[in-house]
Amino acid sequence: MTTATATGTPAPAGPAARGTALTGTGTLIRFALRRDRVRLPVWILALLLSTLATADSFRTLYRDPQDRANAVESVDSPAGLAMSGPRHYLVDDGFGSLLSHQMLGFTAVLVGLMSVLVITRHTRAEEETGRAELVRSGVVGRHAQLAAALSVALLADVVLALLLALGLTGLGMDGVDATGSLVYGSAHAAAGLVFAGVAAVTVQFTAHARAASGTALAAIGVAYVLRAAGDSGESDTLSWLSPIGWVQRSYPYVDNRWWPLLLCLALAAACATAGFVLSTRRDVGAGLRPEKLGSPTASAALATPVGLALRLHRGMLTGFGAGLFLMGAMYGAILGDAEDMLAGIDEIEEALERLGGASIAESFASMVMVVLTVVAAVYVVMAALRPRSEETAGRAEPLLATGLSRTRWAGGHLAVAVGGGTAVLLLAGLGFGIAGAASTGDAGLVPDLVGAALVYAPALWVTAGVAVVLFGWFPRAGQAAWTVPVYAFVVGYLGQILRFPGWMNNLSPFGHVPRLPAADLHWTPLVLLTLVAAGLMWLGLTGFRRRDLETK
Repeated sequence: MTTATATGTPAPAGPAARGTALTGTGTLIRFALRRDRVRLPVWILALLLSTLATADSFRTLYRDPQDRANAVESVDSPAGLAMSGPRHYLVDDGFGSLLSHQMLGFTAVLVGLMSVLVITRHTRAEEETGRAELVRSGVVGRHAQLAAALSVALLADVVLALLLALGLTGLGMDGVDATGSLVYGSAHAAAGLVFAGVAAVTVQFTAHARAASGTALAAIGVAYVLRAAGDSGESDTLSWLSPIGWVQRSYPYVDNRWWPLLLCLALAAACATAGFVLSTRRDVGAGLRPEKLGSPTASAALATPVGLALRLHRGMLTGFGAGLFLMGAMYGAILGDAEDMLAGIDEIEEALERLGGASIAESFASMVMVVLTVVAAVYVVMAALRPRSEETAGRAEPLLATGLSRTRWAGGHLAVAVGGGTAVLLLAGLGFGIAGAASTGDAGLVPDLVGAALVYAPALWVTAGVAVVLFGWFPRAGQAAWTVPVYAFVVGYLGQILRFPGWMNNLSPFGHVPRLPAADLHWTPLVLLTLVAAGLMWLGLTGFRRRDLETK
């Protein structure tokens, strides 16, 4: 009998084997970049191209100094400043100052959204699915996962900043110089890092990725509201309480100030440090906030597919409903000033006239309705794809192992997506109508704008149908459903200003909806859209019944 003896150096034991708290960070960074090899380039290119397209369109919109002077005068009101930025930009009517004034606050929100999603995807979502526990069982430091997520967010923000600086400089526009472009791009990176730090804190408090993302997105909303309130008032104190206000006060192409961006970096570093410290106060997979004990018995509604789906969606549904109501109210507050704001801008007026409106205010309202509807479509896509998340997380299999059929289970989520989307659309129209009636003194705007919002419901249902078809037949391609709201915004809103061909608008379900209150109501396209939506939903549910379920 022989015995094989292993020869070689034994693995070190104790602290040397475990490494430091950041051991494995580099590997996790590469892994995160591999997973986001499509998502991040799409985000960055979308932000870059939309900014470059907007800047280039200024050459047509504001052909001469008088056009630019009219544009400056049109936004020099409390409502206009609330929607754009601080008044100091208006001392200069160059292309660069106009771009910063009109775009920087809006794109800072989007960069913040990108950073928040990166952090939650690679931290809390990994813990929620159980993958983080498996990774941490190896030689991986306690802080490696959060450090890797922050590094990826930093890399994405810096790449976007450099591309914006190079792209805007390359346009060769008057007033858009290299220094201003570098400050403009850096302002985006600073905003993204702040909200990445905020997300690093929010992921520590809750055990669920959606709640962590929702809390961080609420912080973005508060920052935007503080900025808007400060810029529209006599004192800008409130704006200095908002990191979005800080990045706007770097004044690209006007003063090119760097020190407000240092405030953002300091806040980002403080939040990131707090995130690391808080992560040591909890267990993997748990949150600092203790979970509430549920009722020992389920309600009758919770025992139904629709009731269960509504319980899972209620946080997101409430957030979108409140957000769209406030968003509609913000647009409604400037409805009374729309005619003065847009007067003298030929391309904007021509775009509004093509909508067939009797007045600029009605045409402006119809264009705003496209924006509100696209945001509602974002909720619909998220809700319609929720069954895919339940399936990949392994929570669908135990339910479907009972007497619950696939059609009833997926149909419950679909019903909440369709009904919830219609509800948030109603709230958007209600907020728009109430604030619009207050700003114009016309109480009849309330039912008009509520109706103008609800008329888009069939297009939302088609969006849900597309998502269900992808989930049912091509589950791995489900994220392609996001092209519907993105395309609708590009051709339905920007396309009216940039004069895209009419056939491009016809490719979107939203392009067939009557543009109330500027246009007359026609029922035929709405009926056809409803039938198309019903057919897509039936097709998607049929595919889900026939394909294999992804199991754990």
